Amino acid sequence: MKKYTNILILLLITSFSFFLFSSTHKTRQTALTINAPNDSLLYKEEKHLKNIRQLTFGGDNAEAYFSFDNQKIVFQSNFKIWGLECDQIFYFDLAKGDMKNSKPKMISTSKGRTTCSYFLPGDTTIIYASTHKGGDACPVVPARNTGKYVWSIHDDYDIFVADLKGNTKKQLTKHKGYDAEATVSPKGDKIVFTSTRSGDLELWVMNINGSKPKQITKSLGYDGGAFFSPDGSKIVFRASRPKTSEEIKEYKDLLKQGLVQPTNMEIFVCNADGSNLKQITNLGKANWAPFFTPDGKKILFSSNHASSRGFQFNIYMVNLDGTGLEQVTYDKVFDSFPMFSPDGKKLIFSSNRNNNGTRDTNLFIADWVN
Repeated sequence: MKKYTNILILLLITSFSFFLFSSTHKTRQTALTINAPNDSLLYKEEKHLKNIRQLTFGGDNAEAYFSFDNQKIVFQSNFKIWGLECDQIFYFDLAKGDMKNSKPKMISTSKGRTTCSYFLPGDTTIIYASTHKGGDACPVVPARNTGKYVWSIHDDYDIFVADLKGNTKKQLTKHKGYDAEATVSPKGDKIVFTSTRSGDLELWVMNINGSKPKQITKSLGYDGGAFFSPDGSKIVFRASRPKTSEEIKEYKDLLKQGLVQPTNMEIFVCNADGSNLKQITNLGKANWAPFFTPDGKKILFSSNHASSRGFQFNIYMVNLDGTGLEQVTYDKVFDSFPMFSPDGKKLIFSSNRNNNGTRDTNLFIADWVN
């Protein structure tokens, strides 16, 4: 909803998308400090990370999420060397090291555009969103007629289940409109996703088999990129909240065109049923891609609030009451999509570091240091 002029820009996106503002800067990274032989990809300030490893080497790679057993990841990529025109979903066994010489397995259909994959309990199937039912081709990227940055909310997105061989097993959503950005509770019983079926971009929760969908947010604005807390009791997400009559009109007009402007978003938390909704950040600009820390007491998220240029995104950490804001990563262009392994030992994220001055966004995995 995925997170710019390349596929990365398309989302948050779609999830979003992971595509926010990363392709406009080509400065080669010069501030990297070698902390240890295997930590040459870390900046000296990144005290919460060690033993970092680069997993992908080209294209736009994002929204990488662990299996329940900590051993595998699913992610989306548009790497043209793999024969891609737009984002598709891949699975990779971390025991293989990296993807420099070991191509991951594509498990989406190769048709349409995909986003937001996530393992289901048992680690033999995944969910992901795709537009392939609406056509084989990549959906058209929206024109920036107003000069403002927008994401496209494709009506053809639905949520599917596939196995690790690429076989589509089930279609979980069949409503007209956007259904995407699905993630799974660590308890293995619920799925949270974003949908326009009520007329706005709201969060919905359904059973793991797709039954009994229930809307849990109702305020005007884009609610998306949601994740459950480690115990499954809470949900963290990003949201825009247009306030003035001008902002509301612009939001509604864009939504009618299947567009959303993601440049002003904050982080919110609620109970898994939507109750006790609280705004966590009030930083301004774009705050997104949130994820709970392993103890459930803090949130990691990506933000450009400290950037005067607008496109420098770094990962931050904050308490659930909004206090204790701490910067975690320090790339000069783009760090986002943090996810902890279920055992809490590893952090995987997307970054523009070490891309030799190109626009590539790659996946990195590191040990987490409290």
